[in-house]
Amino acid sequence: MKSDFIVALTQLAAERGLPREIVLSAIEAALVSAYRKDSITANQNVSVKLDPGTGDVTVNILKTVVEEVTDEQTEITLKDAKKFNPEVEMDGTVVTESMPHTAGRIAAQTAKQVVMQRLREAEREIVFMEYEDKEGEVFSVNIQRVEPKQVIVALGRAEAVLPISEQVPIERYRSGNKMKVLLKTVERSSKGPELIVSRADTLLLRRLFEMEVPEIFSGAVEIDSIAREPGSRSKVAVRATQDGVDPVGSCVGLRGVRIQNIVNELHGEKIDVVEWNKEAAIFLANALSPAQVMKVELNVDDKTATAVVPERQLSLAIGKEGQNVRLAARLTGWRVDIKSNVEYEAEVAERAVKEAEAIATGAVAVEEPPVAEEPVEAEAVAEEPAATEQVEKKVEAEPAVAEEAKVETKEAPVAEIKPAPVEEPVVAPKLAPQPAPVREPVAAAEKSASLRDVPEAIWTIRRARRSVSDSDEPGQIRFAEDIAGLRGGVTASRRNRRRDDAAATTQPEAPKRKTKAGKRRR
Repeated sequence: MKSDFIVALTQLAAERGLPREIVLSAIEAALVSAYRKDSITANQNVSVKLDPGTGDVTVNILKTVVEEVTDEQTEITLKDAKKFNPEVEMDGTVVTESMPHTAGRIAAQTAKQVVMQRLREAEREIVFMEYEDKEGEVFSVNIQRVEPKQVIVALGRAEAVLPISEQVPIERYRSGNKMKVLLKTVERSSKGPELIVSRADTLLLRRLFEMEVPEIFSGAVEIDSIAREPGSRSKVAVRATQDGVDPVGSCVGLRGVRIQNIVNELHGEKIDVVEWNKEAAIFLANALSPAQVMKVELNVDDKTATAVVPERQLSLAIGKEGQNVRLAARLTGWRVDIKSNVEYEAEVAERAVKEAEAIATGAVAVEEPPVAEEPVEAEAVAEEPAATEQVEKKVEAEPAVAEEAKVETKEAPVAEIKPAPVEEPVVAPKLAPQPAPVREPVAAAEKSASLRDVPEAIWTIRRARRSVSDSDEPGQIRFAEDIAGLRGGVTASRRNRRRDDAAATTQPEAPKRKTKAGKRRR
C-alpha cells in the first residue's frame, strides 16, 4: 500500500511536470481540508504530515496559546501549553493531539478535489514564472482552434491567445498549422496566466532579422528603425557599426536567401531594406526607394521635406494609396511631400517671376524714367529705308519690270516727303497703281511661258513594269509579283509566258446552250 502511494505520487508529478515537493504540499493541503470536514476533527485546527519515504500520514490538532480561553477547541492557556511543549510562548501554536489517518468517503472526495485544484494552481504559477521573463521573444506554435475573435495556440505546456487586433488581415489561420509568433504580454488572471501573442507587431520583424542575419545578432549591423504595415509592406533602416560591412547586403544575403526566408514566414509581405544616414536628405532619398529621388528640400523648423522625383516615377514614389511615402515618413520621422520635376520646375519659375516683379515694382516706385514725347517722328523716318529695301528686292526678283521699279523708286521718296498724317502709310498706296504700257512685256513673257509651248515629252508617262519580263534589268526584283514570277527559275517563267500567250490566241468561244426558251426568244 505504501509503495503504491509513492509510485502514484511519482507518476502524478511526472505527468503534470511538477516537482515532487509541490505535489506533496498539494496533497497535504487536500488532507487538511478533508479532516476539517470530518466529524471527529470538525472546527479544529488540523495539520497533516506526510512522510514521502514511507507514505505514512499523521494528523495533528493545533491550538493557539492565549491568556483567556474563549474557544476550547482552538485555544489553550500558556500553563496548559507548557505541558506539551515547554518552549512554547504566548500567541504560539502547540500540538495537543495526534490521530491516525482515518478519513471517510466524503473526506476522501474533498481531498481529491482539493488536490486537483492545488495542482492546477501550481501549474499556472509555474507557467507564469516560466514566461514572465520571456516577453518580446519569438516562439514556434501550433494552432489549436480558431474562434470568431481570437485564435488559440499551443505554447509549450500553456495556451496563448492571438487576438484579432494582433492578427495580420491577409492571413488565414487553420487548426494544425505552424507559425512563429511574438510573445507580447504575460498577465495574471482568475483563470491563470494569460499569454498574448502577436503576428502584426513591429518587434516580430526585428526578431526575425536577428534570427536570420548573423551580423545583426552579433552587433556588426544595427536596425535603426522599422515602419510596417502588416501583411502589405515594411521598410527597415539598417547601419553598420564596423568598417567594411555592407549593412543592406548582409540583410538581403546571397541572391536574397536571408530576406526571402523572412518574407516566406510573413506570407509574402514585401520588405524594403534601406541604409540609414545621418544626413536627413540622404536618408529620406533612401527611404523612398525603389523610386529615384532627384532632390530633397528640408524645412528644419516644421520638420517637413519636399522630394523631387522624375515625372515617370511619381506614382512609384507615392505608392499604392500613398503607402510608400507614408512608410518613408514613419521610418524617418519627417513629413514628406512628393513632387515631379516638371511641377517643381514650374513652381521655381513662377517663384522667380514673382520675385522679379517684386524687384521691378520696388525699382519703379523709387525712380520713374522720363517719358519720351516724340516717338512718332523717329518711326516715320525709320520707315523710309525699309520701303527702299522692298523696292530694291522687287527689282531683283522681276527683271521684266526694272524700268517701272526705277521710276517708282525715284518717286517714292518724293511722295514720302509730302506733309501727311503720321498714322497713314506712305509707301503702300504709291506702289499699288502702275501704268498700262509697262505691263505689256510682262504679259508677253507670261504668254511665252504658257502650257501650249511645253514639249510633248513632258506629258508622256511611262507604264509601271509588272513583272521581270517587262523590266530592262531582268535581275532586279521590285514587287511581290516579281518574286512569284521567279519561282522555278528563269526557264519556268519563260515557259509560263509562252503558254499564256498561246492560250490567249487559241481559246475558242464558249458555245451557246440551245434551249426551248432561247428558240422562242429568237
